[in-house]
Amino acid sequence: MMLGLLLARAGVDVVVLEKHADFLRDFRGDTIHPSTLELMHELGVLDEFLTLPHEKARLLKVQVGETSIPLADFSHLPAKCQFIALMPQWDFLNFLAKQGTRYRTFHLRQSCNATGLIEEWDRVVGVRATGPEGELEIRADLVVGADGRHSVVREKAGFHVQELGAPMDVLWFRISRKAGDPEETMGHFDAGRILIMINRGSHWQFGYIIMKGSAEENRKRGLDAFREDVAKLAPFSADRRAEIRNWDDVKLLTVQVDRLLHWYKRGLLCIGDAAHAMSPIGGVGVNLAVQDGVAAANLLAKPLREGTLTTEHLRQVQQRRLLPTKIIQGMQVMAQKQIVAKVLGETGPMEPALPLRLFARFPVLRRLPARLIGVGVRPEHVKTQAIPVDASP
Repeated sequence: MMLGLLLARAGVDVVVLEKHADFLRDFRGDTIHPSTLELMHELGVLDEFLTLPHEKARLLKVQVGETSIPLADFSHLPAKCQFIALMPQWDFLNFLAKQGTRYRTFHLRQSCNATGLIEEWDRVVGVRATGPEGELEIRADLVVGADGRHSVVREKAGFHVQELGAPMDVLWFRISRKAGDPEETMGHFDAGRILIMINRGSHWQFGYIIMKGSAEENRKRGLDAFREDVAKLAPFSADRRAEIRNWDDVKLLTVQVDRLLHWYKRGLLCIGDAAHAMSPIGGVGVNLAVQDGVAAANLLAKPLREGTLTTEHLRQVQQRRLLPTKIIQGMQVMAQKQIVAKVLGETGPMEPALPLRLFARFPVLRRLPARLIGVGVRPEHVKTQAIPVDASP
């Protein structure tokens, strides 16, 4: 959506396909990081964007056993917004779509599901799709696969996927918030259990971390045992445990971390999770995908507009975004192995490790994780020039 908006804004004719009739998907990445908010500022729409309902997370904490430790302090970031905006992804997508409709070159087709690629002379020249009117073909100078970790586009293209591994899955669910609850978004680590607690204003979004493939084992233990585990990690919510009515209220996120060896071929480019599926650690997946879209627009808008696009331009997009992707995925994989897997396998009492104790003692250290999470590696900036907005209906 971001790439479509930026290309249309630069005068490139764009069709964005969305297989659903709306964007009302639940349990998607709902964190808009300072790097993405900076892009909203560069586009001149930040004030309008922040009128949408959201919560501000200025400090992230972790709790190990009974000890609470501030981990990431965003108040010192060199950015317009020194906080993470917690906002439903459907609001973000609707906002981008609304901005896109200002340009006559932007076309959003909903209830339109890409099912295959059209290839001629060893080049991708469009997609096959199904929509409300039945089967259709959409021809294009460039097809961009931005259809997530279960990408149809990358499957049909036959791209080779490098699996980096993930020892965990996540059970997502909601609990209502009450006066007197903690304010901060935080993670609670205890022997054999990890709970991520995200303050969404009217409710908590909880992520209960489990060992990879153990969802069925947790269900067999029973809902009461699951509720009890949650109450131990978030005692303030114990009186609301009955809000987890049944297992239908608990959604399984199967975590995967992978990366394409090649993100492109003639006439085709993959970005976002379609190119590199991210772990939920740090909540950076959506923002990394947005950065991909901005980089792609910066590099491709001119050759697309002038009809001079080559495979070399697509290679440059991967080259630009590969290092940030490798660094963030490397850190996620390390955290999964050295922290998540060890905590889930722990049986005795837990105390904060030395690095965490240093974060508690020296506040300046909290700026490093804030920088990595909030701004990332090699942040992108909007370099495309906007064409005049079409004033016609």
